[in-house]
Amino acid sequence: MPHFSSEFCARLREAFQRTGYDADGVLAAIGGHAHAALTRDEPELAHRASLDAGDLGTLVRLFLLGGAETGTVAAAALAPLSLDEAIATGLLRAAGERVRAGFDVRPHADEDGSWWVISDLEPEHRRWLDRELPTDHVLGIGQASMSLVRATSRRQVGSLLDLGTGNGVQALHSSRHAGRVTATDVSERALAIAAGTFALNGLDVELVQGEWFAPVARRRFDQIVCNPPFVVGPARVDFTYRDSGLAGDDASALVVRQLPGFLEPGGTGHVLASWLHRDGEDWTDRVSGWVPPGTDAWFVQRDIADPGLYVGTWLRDAGIDPRSPLGRDQAAGWLDWFAENKVDGVGFGFVTLGRGDTDHPTVLCEDLRHAYDDPLGDEAAAWLDRVGWLREHPDLLAETFLVPDSVALEQISAPGEDGWQPTIRRLHRTDGPGWQHEVDELVSSLLAGCQGALPLSDLLGLLAAAYGEPVDALADAALPVVRELVRHGMLLPADGMPDAG
Repeated sequence: MPHFSSEFCARLREAFQRTGYDADGVLAAIGGHAHAALTRDEPELAHRASLDAGDLGTLVRLFLLGGAETGTVAAAALAPLSLDEAIATGLLRAAGERVRAGFDVRPHADEDGSWWVISDLEPEHRRWLDRELPTDHVLGIGQASMSLVRATSRRQVGSLLDLGTGNGVQALHSSRHAGRVTATDVSERALAIAAGTFALNGLDVELVQGEWFAPVARRRFDQIVCNPPFVVGPARVDFTYRDSGLAGDDASALVVRQLPGFLEPGGTGHVLASWLHRDGEDWTDRVSGWVPPGTDAWFVQRDIADPGLYVGTWLRDAGIDPRSPLGRDQAAGWLDWFAENKVDGVGFGFVTLGRGDTDHPTVLCEDLRHAYDDPLGDEAAAWLDRVGWLREHPDLLAETFLVPDSVALEQISAPGEDGWQPTIRRLHRTDGPGWQHEVDELVSSLLAGCQGALPLSDLLGLLAAAYGEPVDALADAALPVVRELVRHGMLLPADGMPDAG
């Protein structure tokens, strides 16, 4: 089991700081084109640039490119850490007359600074070991990890739980906004590696081993983040980072069901999850049934994969060639399970949970499969604010609203007897997830009047007079639309939206 002592990590950190082995330093040393190529798994440009980068180039070749270096060159780059220490801990391994990285150690940054993250070597960098990927393999920073980072609210909290920490990357980001961070994992190896990540970055994180929520029984947190082993399929564990031992989407269901019970009142949870799309079953009904009473829940579906693509993707993720005998055998068992359970797709996305302890929670399931640039975390926090405000203000007719500057109205017209006639009116939110809503003429006219001056009841009265419609009928038609627009941040109370967090 790996062990990275605080003294070892202090010397390694000194070596990294001396050489400039951080996110900005690596980018400056190899250049933007080589850095972009490296993110596409095209290492040659980065290798060539590293040859002129001295000790920093050596670290790039060792830890980012999976290269082999002479002991003398590696020792110079790692000073004041000795080569013997690096080999004794497994940070480096002997490879003939040279040394190679025994762990992946790479810079990782946000807008406020840079960290280093330790993980096991990825399949392409461990071929020289001539070993299969072990069950307790600790994954590096992947796309799923970063999507959860972006989907997590960064409002200040007192206590935070990172459930299933893996290499510790969620806890790193959480350390920016949480007073105390607790990280758990079922894997002893993952906790040992996460401990190294935290020590290397000088962070004090509480580490506890155990399954699911058992290590924190009877404790409560202001915020919980969780990237669980959410891979959908037969009840088996090939790799602990992705497989729970539970069949189907039971791992995601377990987390969603249990997480709110470990939140302080007003606390929030942010989860990556997968769910089954089964023949004859609406996925929204399926996941809504996971939510415990009194909990606001927002399910955002980012993708749906067909079973064949899903299986091939996860086989390659584990470094298994789908064409190999092992790959075909695993694919056959996986696909048979999908067929037996009438699965025609696997949904993937984010779940935001808010413990409101209310008799009237909001549970909303939405598709968000279009591209957008803004992080979802800010939107998730604002969504909880907005549904909380709607719950506390049931009489919307008495409220005064504003259309924010980020909302635009698009009109598409077709030729008619009296010239161009609008046939489509579509609201666009130009920030956040980029929501769109088609509206009719009456709603667009109503929104034009939402300028923070008149309450909704007065605006509907004016519209009723202008269009010759009964005001009660207009109100009945308008209120559901108003609620939906408020939930999506396209219509806001004129006196502002209080922070529910």
